Amino acid sequence: MNNIPRREFMKLAGMGAAVWGLSQRVLAAPAGGLVLVEAENFQQLGGWVLDQEFMDQMGSPYLLAHGLGEPVADATTTVTLPAPGTYRVWVRTCDWVAKWQAPGAPGKFLVLLNGKPLKTVFGTAGAAWHWQDGGTVTMSEKITLALRDLTGFEGRCDAILFSQDVNFLPPHDGAELAVLRRQLLGLSEQLDDGGSYELVVVGGGVAGVCAALTAARSGLKVALVHNRPVVGGNNSSEIRVNLAGKTGQAPFPNIGNVVNELGNKRQAPPGPENKAENFDDALRMKLLRAESNLHLLLWQQLVATEVNDGRIVAIVAQDVRTGRRIRVTGELFADCTGDGQLGFLAGADFEVTRKQHMGPSNIWQLRDAGGPVAFPRCIWALDLSGKPFPGRAVRGEKPLPADLTKLGQWYWETGFDLDPITEVEAMRDWNFRAMYGAWDSLKNVDGEFPHHQLEWATYLAGKRESRRLLGDVLLTAEEIVGQRIFEDACFPCTWDLDRHYPDLRYAKGFEGREFISEAHFGKFKPPYWAPYRCLYSRNIPNLFMAGRDISVTHDALGTVRVMRTCGMMGEVVGLAATLCRQHGVLPRGVYEKHLAKLTAALGKGAPSKVAFGAAC
Repeated sequence: MNNIPRREFMKLAGMGAAVWGLSQRVLAAPAGGLVLVEAENFQQLGGWVLDQEFMDQMGSPYLLAHGLGEPVADATTTVTLPAPGTYRVWVRTCDWVAKWQAPGAPGKFLVLLNGKPLKTVFGTAGAAWHWQDGGTVTMSEKITLALRDLTGFEGRCDAILFSQDVNFLPPHDGAELAVLRRQLLGLSEQLDDGGSYELVVVGGGVAGVCAALTAARSGLKVALVHNRPVVGGNNSSEIRVNLAGKTGQAPFPNIGNVVNELGNKRQAPPGPENKAENFDDALRMKLLRAESNLHLLLWQQLVATEVNDGRIVAIVAQDVRTGRRIRVTGELFADCTGDGQLGFLAGADFEVTRKQHMGPSNIWQLRDAGGPVAFPRCIWALDLSGKPFPGRAVRGEKPLPADLTKLGQWYWETGFDLDPITEVEAMRDWNFRAMYGAWDSLKNVDGEFPHHQLEWATYLAGKRESRRLLGDVLLTAEEIVGQRIFEDACFPCTWDLDRHYPDLRYAKGFEGREFISEAHFGKFKPPYWAPYRCLYSRNIPNLFMAGRDISVTHDALGTVRVMRTCGMMGEVVGLAATLCRQHGVLPRGVYEKHLAKLTAALGKGAPSKVAFGAAC
């Protein structure tokens, strides 16, 4: 294990003080007319999906052809050019398996202008995101533009650029590309007013939802800022990880009342029964929108913070679809991003476990199609022919009958030694290569499951570990096992000290790039009540945190990271923020001056519609 403090991590990650979109040098106006079409701005996405999860690295979301081996429907839009004439067309894309020198370029797609494809096949070159040259074409002033997926295997398009100057070379990345985007899209450097609040919660996973609901029901004016169209994070229909952890624990059994409102009662393992409706997205949106004190800001990606005298005074969020940026001011802030992104941008102290940390999973599942169904060979995927993996055992050179229930589970996990912030796209893509390689070997090599097909897979990385923000207490596994009692104990830990490491039974040939994990459990006597001082920053005085980015060590994270536990942290943050507002103190002041009041609030619990007998 290698815990890296903030300053050293910033050096390793190549991160400076400048924030994308806010601190940029002016780009000289390029010669010739330019028209930029961001993929996320397409009027009809067809079967393509909008993926924003790597915006912090590349400055933009992109469209992904997530078809599980079946080409997706075209994304289409209309474009008005400066004038009829000849233009060079550039498409920002990549060959997503080229970083591993894998053959086959699975993410192939075409660009159609007025129904006619350009000669270039895109997604076939370049391991890094870059502008692929589409050649020159003569066009009318108004055109219909379409993206046509050719494979269904994760093709990706960030943007399309038309240039009247056929010799113009667009910048591939960095500040120049960011400035070019804003200039060509006509986006003002002035920030729109996103409102002023008593508590700004960033991150709409279970922790953020519980923090926002608790504070709003307690009378605070709250903003919940989230970068997806639905809330719930890993426990949403988009990722489908079931809730874990126990609520209703003594001596504060009412901590967890809000978590209990969030549904997900119909839990099922990955497979046909793990349906989107099990995750109650609509119920959670209804709960949030029912609160008059709560303003919900969806599709908003945090890109910057404003800090004055060491305190956060505002955040800047960018609309994932339009690029519009808003400034949201607040008195108190809560980092529920999971990655500690708010704290990081504000200069909060944090740690990162660089080696042998827990990686993300991308859950996937299969279904019986009721008849024969083919699946393409995947020469670019991990070659698992003759290799064991969960669901496929090998005795000698002969595979044994496979077990569908072992496929796509939580332990299809990777990235243990990759950078947990800057290399998550590579982790997600390696998970894709493992999934497609396993199904290819079962279907096409072993001849198993002729009537089955891939039904669903999340394209969003289900993360477990990245940054951990440091509070006045850094909770350790030794303290949990030894049952150290803290006077500010506030939320219960009931999950074992569950840490994931590569499963060596499946590591041969994939050393350093393992894709199957195993859980290493450390036992303690539950419930263990963790201290409030883990839930606020030690050096940013108005910053709370709840979720997997709180102040714990790597080993202690193994118990606190499960989602009911994270939700209870959010409830505590909502209660503590209310005390801050009532008594004119900051988060540390609740501990130093009003601990008895916090203890009383914990006993009463968060205002809950379940507790009050109302229907939810």
